Amino acid sequence: MKRLVPLALFLALAAPGTARADKAATFHGPTNASENAFVSAIAADLTSRYPTAADAQKAGYFRYTTEDETGAISYANLQWQSADVRHPSQLWYDKNGQLLGADYSILVSRSPSRPQLWGVNPGRWVEFDGHMHWVTKDPATGALTYDQWAWDKAFVAAGGNPDHPSAATLVAMKKVDETGNVVTVFHFPAVWDLIVWVKANPNGAFADKNPLVQP
Repeated sequence: MKRLVPLALFLALAAPGTARADKAATFHGPTNASENAFVSAIAADLTSRYPTAADAQKAGYFRYTTEDETGAISYANLQWQSADVRHPSQLWYDKNGQLLGADYSILVSRSPSRPQLWGVNPGRWVEFDGHMHWVTKDPATGALTYDQWAWDKAFVAAGGNPDHPSAATLVAMKKVDETGNVVTVFHFPAVWDLIVWVKANPNGAFADKNPLVQP
């Protein structure tokens, strides 16, 4: 999620439209040989398969955020356990629909400690607590509203089931007026998340921001 601070990234407290990282990155050093190989491989692969937001949508990704302060708009596919480097859980694009980067996710339930995968320093992974996201549509104008979310605890307190979310729970929470206004509602489970810039970044592929991308 690039970016749940998309999402930008990883603030100790959440701002509107973002969720905080429960455990922030602990390593911000330069990339090593194995990390460079990882970045090169995914850049070639993802740029080939998902160069535009339209390509991502055809593959089952859907938009759930506005443009964040890094210039990224996030698309998710609800596959929160990235099986390999070809399967990011999220892709992010600029305002023109051009690929910027990706998020890889590993469920905390399957890996209580930071993942050690693909030659990437485990300290680059961050943990996000479980929360809900939804997108609504204005019935009069058709305009979509993104960046709407709530913690799992609040959703459950209102009678909701994060594993089977319902728009009716959002009505009960007074987050929306009518169930028909909800385009999608989904659960973002507790995950370890790794952001990677596919677009060349002078600050490094794992940096929060890219000076070549202007929001």
